[in-house]
Amino acid sequence: MSGGWRRLRADDLPGVEAFLAEHIQSSIFTLVNLRDHGLDGTDARAVALWGCDGADGPAGVLAVTREGMLLPQIPVRNAALARALGGALAGRPLVGAIGDADQVRCLLLALGLDRAPTRIDADDPAFRLDLDALALPPGPEVALEPAGTGNSEVLARFRSAYHREVLGTPAADADAAARADVARFLTGDSYRLLHRGGRALGMTGINATWGDTVQVGGVYVRPEERGRGIARRAVGLHLAEVRAAGARRAILFASGDAAARAYRALGFEPAGTIAMVLFDGPQRVPE
Repeated sequence: MSGGWRRLRADDLPGVEAFLAEHIQSSIFTLVNLRDHGLDGTDARAVALWGCDGADGPAGVLAVTREGMLLPQIPVRNAALARALGGALAGRPLVGAIGDADQVRCLLLALGLDRAPTRIDADDPAFRLDLDALALPPGPEVALEPAGTGNSEVLARFRSAYHREVLGTPAADADAAARADVARFLTGDSYRLLHRGGRALGMTGINATWGDTVQVGGVYVRPEERGRGIARRAVGLHLAEVRAAGARRAILFASGDAAARAYRALGFEPAGTIAMVLFDGPQRVPE
């Protein structure tokens, strides 16, 4: 126990999952990592969990992946509560934080990491869509193709560019990171390439699925093809596909005004703000 926080165990998970599912817009990564990689596991995305108990169940949950990503769900903004986590996290290498923007900013400030050097530090608008309301405006005559071994090289090139442009990954590391990602995409059948006349124009993906909710991400279009509605068309076609397979809701966060306009055109509505902070090298909570 540390200042109202305690390390969570396997028997806490039913209540934790129910709590996180109530805040799925900013908790889907925690839920999926927990399901796919386990509690206190050895995979880089396995999570350790700390919780703060309320009167009727969890009042806050902090997940930290084995690689060091902070994933907070602490709806009550309370710096003292967040500071109490410092002892539990002392000495643990941390690579960044993703979550509700207010919560991420409060947590990093409380941990003394708000001025840590970063390669990405962005607050992006979040959106959600009931897929029954999906609007597919007229657009370019294009087709989606499932990612597979036959087109993995193209997907890897797009993903490498995405790493450099969106995630701030150093050029020397982007290709290796992209290939590792693509191996995961192929296993999960989660990404699609967009084609026109036999030429790959871009990609779109489903980063996470929880129940009937999907999280859209990894959208990339060749620079020379941007501004023509291609990203909007790719996402719309992919969402129509997952809707036919049973998905009922889509969530995402948009990196930039052009992306936000594309998502609004598909029917997405504002749903808060997500912060993505990636440190420039591992950081540790100050003693």
